Amino acid sequence: MPAAVPTPERLLALVDRLAGQPVILLVDLVADRFITGSPKRISREAPVLILRHEHEEVLPGGGANAAANVAALGGVPLPVGIVGADGSGDELLAAFAARGIATAGILRRDGYRTPTKVRILAGARHSIKQQVVRYDVEGELELAGGDRAFLADQLRRLRGEARVAVLSDYGYGAVDPSLVAPARAAVGAGGTVLCDSRYRLAEFAGVDGATPNEEEAEKTLGRALGEGDALHAAGAALRERLRARFVLVTRGSLGMVLFDDSACAQIPVHGTDQVADVTGAGDTVIGTFALALAAGATPLEATLLANYAGGVVVMKRGTATLSRDELRAAIERDRGLPAAVRWEER
Repeated sequence: MPAAVPTPERLLALVDRLAGQPVILLVDLVADRFITGSPKRISREAPVLILRHEHEEVLPGGGANAAANVAALGGVPLPVGIVGADGSGDELLAAFAARGIATAGILRRDGYRTPTKVRILAGARHSIKQQVVRYDVEGELELAGGDRAFLADQLRRLRGEARVAVLSDYGYGAVDPSLVAPARAAVGAGGTVLCDSRYRLAEFAGVDGATPNEEEAEKTLGRALGEGDALHAAGAALRERLRARFVLVTRGSLGMVLFDDSACAQIPVHGTDQVADVTGAGDTVIGTFALALAAGATPLEATLLANYAGGVVVMKRGTATLSRDELRAAIERDRGLPAAVRWEER
């Protein structure tokens, strides 16, 4: 095993160091609403199922879920973003407050609808509920001068508070490429700026690192990642396109691949590929990755911790997080994972 690949003991030591580490998160804030019910009968009005309402809850979604994952792991998320002056915005801020997450950096904006993903789940009363339909409430956010100034001011306010900043762009408008420079200034010299962008990753060129999934990476490249030499070339092209020191690509059941200036590291998936729910798994990955870097991990060490974390949350229903104890247990159960890394020098 190459010396650069960490031992399980090193990863466990890093888990202990996650507590109290601050991370700035400039994110698109989304409310994930889950409505559960049990089947009642078929409607006489139309051939549809009638559910008896049982439960409803709102969880932090989108970039807000990345912040929730940082908090669940014992870190200190410092979110910056915008919600609407509406019920979903109120519930999302309340969900942050319940988790001890600061909300001073969040603007409540009139005339904007908080993006809300509503999932209807159904099943017998004592069985596991399955998602039967989802609908999205989406607002159009055109950043006005005052909005942009607010976000930049919040990043200036947080200058020197953290060594790592995350930009999580879900396409709802709050995360703009023009804010990369203020985010970099916030973490200072030697700090790290990470980006996860669903639709326009290439526009965030100049960040230190990015965490796209395979589809997003291939869209940015304009071609498939491939394998072998083609994979190495794809990684080099991604890093050059983004002017980034490293790029972490999540590949579902294929695990993850980390590209940096010296090597390509392929990490097999932790756990099983028979997952329960992938909702929010990417937010867990970038939240864990960022927090690990804040704790002093190398990009490869942070990737391994994020891989373990992702493997835990996909076995949970809904928009999930995990604790440090769960992360430790995952490392202990799969101590052979670091040795299975395929580390190939360029």
